[in-house]
Amino acid sequence: MSLSLDERTALVLIDLQHGVVGLPTVPHTSAEIVHTCGDLAREFRARDLPVVLVRVSFSADGADVAPGRTTHSASSVQRPDSWDELVDELDIQPTDIRITKRQWGAFYGTDLDLQLRRRKITGIVLGGIATSIGVESTARAAHEHGYHVVVATDAVADVDLASHEHSTGKIFPRLGLTATAKEIVAALPAYIPS
Repeated sequence: MSLSLDERTALVLIDLQHGVVGLPTVPHTSAEIVHTCGDLAREFRARDLPVVLVRVSFSADGADVAPGRTTHSASSVQRPDSWDELVDELDIQPTDIRITKRQWGAFYGTDLDLQLRRRKITGIVLGGIATSIGVESTARAAHEHGYHVVVATDAVADVDLASHEHSTGKIFPRLGLTATAKEIVAALPAYIPS
């Protein structure tokens, strides 16, 4: 069965920023994920389809970190100055949509849904780090918002292999489709002439 994408599909890349891509990831290295996501972004831009670059960031005092009792608190983590800057390898373009989130998922508390709907987007392709955190949370919300979701399986990675495999094998197939970056590019509409 060949992959079918909506005519108006956006690429949404999660947390490809200095403080995240420095983490040791599996089953793909962070460098491999950035490379694959960068290739996908070029293909989407060439077809005049939106590229959304999502980063997580918090205010200096940490007051906007999600509250609640957790074993591992995000507010206690020390972050270097440039931890929340997107990596240069994404070749960020003026047409790219930038979203800053303050929790795992990219929909809650941001204008992602507004940015997509105003562009008449009905489907999203997801990539980024970490599979079981930011990517999965965003995939769940996208599904709940009625978007057709495709996760690029070779464009996601996690710090924990079991978590990655649970998301890709058990969760994502219930939220949408999974495909490789190559399969996604093959399913994109033809190049739009410049």
